[in-house]
Amino acid sequence: MFQRDYFMRMIEQMSVVVGQVMGLRRERKQEEALLVIDELLDREFRLNAKLIRSLSDRDLIAMMTRSGIVETANVYAIARLLKEEGDLNEELGRPERSFPSRLKALHLFIRLALLDAPAVLKTPTEEADELLARLGEYELPVETKQLILEWHEAERRYDLAENVLYELMEDSVLTKEDADEFYRRLLLLPDEWLEAGGLPRDEIIDGQKRLHV
Repeated sequence: MFQRDYFMRMIEQMSVVVGQVMGLRRERKQEEALLVIDELLDREFRLNAKLIRSLSDRDLIAMMTRSGIVETANVYAIARLLKEEGDLNEELGRPERSFPSRLKALHLFIRLALLDAPAVLKTPTEEADELLARLGEYELPVETKQLILEWHEAERRYDLAENVLYELMEDSVLTKEDADEFYRRLLLLPDEWLEAGGLPRDEIIDGQKRLHV
């Protein structure tokens, strides 16, 4: 009961804060909106934006884990605030601040999706998809691509996973053996999963053959 009450309180609080930030954005008061985000981070989590930027997504997840259970509502709140911070800094013409905020938010939302965390304002996957679209013009770090590959495969978006797989091969991070193992995993899955995931069995077999040409 306590966890459910806390989760509902976080949903309500995030709705209020996001509404407040959006209102300030409409009034072109982005700097004030950034202060609102900093104040909430400090009040709820004793974390300021500077500290969050210095911690990895793994560190943040670890900080929000109690007795082996990830406090997903807290992680979601931090990720959503980072996402809002990224949007505000973009509007202020600060891509050097917008990019890292969005990238860290993307990592956190993907990790929440991999944990099958419940939705707060949106599902983690919906949030991550939006961020990925906004980051589309950038060359993403290798570790981000690796996380995206794991996420797409877990979400059964096998065609998208294959695209990232080949990007990582071009980056000389993954090998033909890694790609072959990816295809082998998929061949163990039902045909309906593969069809729905955009990578039918015959295309997987063709992909395997191309690896050995």
